[in-house]
Amino acid sequence: MTDSAVMTTPIDQSLFQALVLARKTRDTGRPAVEDPLGGKLSYKKLIIGAQVLGAKIAPLTTRGTCVGVMLPNSAGVAVTFFALQTIGRVAAMLNFTAGPQNVASACRAAKVDVVLTSRTFVQKGHLEPIIAALEPLAKIIYLEDIRETITFADKLKGLRAGGKPQIVCDPNAPAAVLFTSGSEGTPKGVVLSHRNLLANCAQSLTRVSCNGSDKVFNALPVFHSFGLTAGLLMPLIGGIPVYLYPTPLHYRIIPELVYGSNATILFGTDTFLAGYARAAHPYDFARVRLVLAGAEAVKDRTRQLYMDRFGVRILEGYGVTETAPVLAINTPLANKSGTVGRLSPLMDARLDPVPGIDKGGRLYVRGPNVMLGYYRAENPGVLEPPADGWHDTGDIVEIDAQGFISIKGRAKRFAKIAGEMVSLSAVEALSAELWPHLITVVVSLPDARKGERLALLTTDATCTRDAFSQFAKRKGATELMVPADILVVDKIPLLGSGKPDYVAALNVAKERIAPRGVV
Repeated sequence: MTDSAVMTTPIDQSLFQALVLARKTRDTGRPAVEDPLGGKLSYKKLIIGAQVLGAKIAPLTTRGTCVGVMLPNSAGVAVTFFALQTIGRVAAMLNFTAGPQNVASACRAAKVDVVLTSRTFVQKGHLEPIIAALEPLAKIIYLEDIRETITFADKLKGLRAGGKPQIVCDPNAPAAVLFTSGSEGTPKGVVLSHRNLLANCAQSLTRVSCNGSDKVFNALPVFHSFGLTAGLLMPLIGGIPVYLYPTPLHYRIIPELVYGSNATILFGTDTFLAGYARAAHPYDFARVRLVLAGAEAVKDRTRQLYMDRFGVRILEGYGVTETAPVLAINTPLANKSGTVGRLSPLMDARLDPVPGIDKGGRLYVRGPNVMLGYYRAENPGVLEPPADGWHDTGDIVEIDAQGFISIKGRAKRFAKIAGEMVSLSAVEALSAELWPHLITVVVSLPDARKGERLALLTTDATCTRDAFSQFAKRKGATELMVPADILVVDKIPLLGSGKPDYVAALNVAKERIAPRGVV
C-alpha cells in the first residue's frame, strides 16, 4: 500500500469514534478482546462497557485532565481506556514496574490527581509501595468499588448511548500520555493526540497485511507505546481480535497460550521472544505467521531460532514513544536483514551530522504520528512541543539508497575513548555474538587517561576480558571496543519493557569500580 492508503484512512476523529467505526465496518462477530481470566468482549460489549464505566468516572474527574491508569493487560484495561476516551479525559498510562519514585514523578509531570487501578491487581502485584507514594498526590479509585455501584439503570443508559461519545473530542486534542522508559534519566510524559495514535495505527496497517481472520497475542504492557498502539489500538481499529496477557515474563506459559488462543500474530522484544523460543514446543507457534519485534535490536541467534524451529521470519521494526511509536518496519515483501525497515508512510526524516561519525547522522523525524509534546516533572502540565514539528530521536542511523534504516546506536550511547567515538551498542552486539545465551550490558565511565572507559556487566563469571579481546580481533574490531572492565553481577537491570536499565547499570558499575579509584 502507498501513502494514499493512509490519507484515505479516517484519522481525523477521536479514538472512541474510531472504535465505533471499526464495529460498524470490521466486526466479524468474534470476540474483539480476550484475556486468560475468561474475559471476552465483543465490540458491542466493549463499547457499552466503556459508556457505563465512563459515566461513573466522569463525576470524579474533570474534562480534559489526565487520569492515571495502573492496570495489567486485560479486558478491563481496554474498557477503562475507552471509558476515558468517551468522556474526554486523557489516559495517563502508568508504568507500575518503574518503582514508586518514577511513578510519582510521572504523575507530577502530567498533573494526575486521580488514578484508576484494581485492588486485586495491587495485592497480587505487591504494588502497595506505589500506592503509598501516590496517595499524597492523587485520589486512588479502585474499579471494584465502581463496579459495585453499577445498577441495571446504568447499564440501560449505556446501551441507549450506543456509539455516541459522551463528549466529542477534537482529534488534535491529547488522548493519552505515555512515559518514556527512563533508561537514560527521569521519565518524561509523551502527549499523544487522537490523530497521532490513529495515524500510527493506519501507517502500521498499510505495512503489515492482517485482517479479521487473524488474532494478535499481546503480552507487552499497555503502559508501553508498543503494547498500547501495536498491541491493542491497531488490532481493534483494524478489526483484528486481540488476546491480552498481563506479563511478558511468563516464558513457559505464553507459548502454550499462543497455541491455545489460535493467535497468528505475535509482538515482542528480542529478550522476550528469545525466552519464548527456548520454552516453546515447535507446535506452539504452528499458527503464528507474523512475529513483529521492536524496542531493542533483534539478535541473529533469535532470528535463526525462529526460522529453524517455527519456520517464521521475525520482522524487525523501530519506534520511539514520541512517534506513537512505529517509525519504521520491515515487511514480508520489503525486508532487509540488519535494518529496521523503511520509514512509515507520510513521515519525513533528516540526518544531522555528528562530530566523529563518518556515516549516517542523528535522526530527526516529523509526520502525523509525531507527538504533541512533552510533560516534564520540573514543569508540570506545561506542554513542550517539538521544534517546527521535528522530533529528535537521539539515535545515530544510516539510511541506504533503498530507504532502509540501520541503527548505529543512541547518541548518548557513544563513548569518546582516546579521541575516537565508540558505539556502546556495537560493543554489546559483539558481546551477544561471543556469549549468545547471556544478556550483557555495556556502560561508559569517566577515565582520567583516555577520557572514558567501557565496563561490561554480565551474570557469568566465566566471561573474561581476554576472551572478548581475542574475539574482537578475529572480528576485525578495534581494541577501543574491548571493555576495560568485566563486572559479574547477580542480575542484569531491566526495565518493564524488557530493555536494559542503563541508569541502574551505570550506578552498579560506578559502585563496583569507584573503590578502585578509577571513577
